[in-house]
Amino acid sequence: MVIFFEVLLVISSMLLILLVLLHKGRGGGMSDMFGGGMSSGLGGSSVAERNLDRITVGIGLVWFACVVGLGLLLQTTA
Repeated sequence: MVIFFEVLLVISSMLLILLVLLHKGRGGGMSDMFGGGMSSGLGGSSVAERNLDRITVGIGLVWFACVVGLGLLLQTTA
């Protein structure tokens, strides 16, 4: 069971990295960090971007569940 979670964690980690890199860059520097670019960054987003966001969140939840599951499994076996 531990090996299954480890393999799933590696696969979900790689997918998460790939999906985050596929996102369109929205930042423009330090001013955007403090709210300077909020009006232009919240315009309409395409269906593909919304689907990419949903897939990224889903894979992130799978990754989080794997981390918690591995932690619980390894805690009970030790």
